[in-house]
Amino acid sequence: MQDWLTMRAADLGRGIGAGEIDPAELAESFLAAIEAHADASRIFVRVTADRARDEALAARDRARSGTRLSPLDGVPISWKDLYDMSGIATESGSDLLKGRIPREDAAVLRNATGAGLVSLGKTHQTELAFSGLGLNPVTESPPCVNDPEAVSGGSSSGAAASVAFGLAAAAIGSDTGGSVRVPSAWNDLVGLKTAWGRLSLEGVVPLCPRFDTVGPLCRSVEDSALLLAALEGIRPMDLGEPTLAGIKLAVLRSAAFDGIEDEPRNAFENAVERLLAAGAQVDDIEVPVVDEAMALAPILFPAEAYDTWKEKIEAQGDLMYPPVRKRFLQGRSISSETWQAASEKLNALRETFREAASGLDAMILPSVPIRPPKASAMLADEEAFTRTNLRALQNTRIGNLMGLAALTLPVGVASCGLMLQGSREEDVLRLGLAAEAALS
Repeated sequence: MQDWLTMRAADLGRGIGAGEIDPAELAESFLAAIEAHADASRIFVRVTADRARDEALAARDRARSGTRLSPLDGVPISWKDLYDMSGIATESGSDLLKGRIPREDAAVLRNATGAGLVSLGKTHQTELAFSGLGLNPVTESPPCVNDPEAVSGGSSSGAAASVAFGLAAAAIGSDTGGSVRVPSAWNDLVGLKTAWGRLSLEGVVPLCPRFDTVGPLCRSVEDSALLLAALEGIRPMDLGEPTLAGIKLAVLRSAAFDGIEDEPRNAFENAVERLLAAGAQVDDIEVPVVDEAMALAPILFPAEAYDTWKEKIEAQGDLMYPPVRKRFLQGRSISSETWQAASEKLNALRETFREAASGLDAMILPSVPIRPPKASAMLADEEAFTRTNLRALQNTRIGNLMGLAALTLPVGVASCGLMLQGSREEDVLRLGLAAEAALS
């Protein structure tokens, strides 16, 4: 039974389908693990034990009657605390939303429940999802699985920790500038950033509506594909038996390597060697529009984030962690005309990027150019927090700016990952499955 806590979601689903795993017992094993874990309160905002037990009992009945709803029917997962859950406080890691209790589940939560997934509870996150480090002194800062003194990555910090510490089979996070991929990479998980618009944002507490996306953090590419289908409310895609033979990959040699630390660089280069050995063609590519798009980030993200939350921040900003509040307030002085011009320029850059990427199966990057920093060091130095936060998001936000789907994979070196970026989730996932085999 203890092995259930570290199994892939897909394998748990197969065990339930084969009659080898009782969904009710599975849910109880995770609930017991949460209760016993020393850092559970730093990972989960609140545990929805009653809901989990009811959903697990219903999954058991379906399994026994042969009427399972999906391959993951009966599998327990966690939800980042920006997904509305009926009757359960949803506060997005901020005292600005304290006591906010939605009446309905978010659309993706409804879809997941319709696929039979069991909801264990809500996980901690960066305040209003506006930081890549996972540090939140207003609520809690979940630990990194590889270093209990380090941050776990944000903003889906508790989501990653819940899976990495064996307290959930998978987790649902969100990604506006890297918030699924940074914590996934730092906790040796697989993380899928969906392309904007693929999954519904109904019932999701917003940050930057033009860039916000929904995505899973889990233990395998197969898990990612199954969770994507559950969140979308469709049948899972057929991953087939992908191969890297003849696949054309390109290493994006641009801002992604600025200031990269030795360990992430070496881990990435070693991973590239393994992809080459598996038959992939890997070339370097420079796409100048990426750097142009990155230069627009200080306009686009703060302006939209501030516009989303300006009334709350102006009225109660003293409730916020000052460095996060400061990041929001950077958008205060950006005019709507300046934002509109930057937005239009980004649209044009995206078209140029698509032309440069034509003929490639995917672009690859180190997922994060730095290792997770110590939480104490970030708390002690506001400038270091700001600087390190931007470095953490350096590579991931390329995908958000370019409107791409992206997948981060562990590479066998603690808190280091390799990221695949492409236009379609299906293509990225199939490539990811082949790359996963080569990297393992």
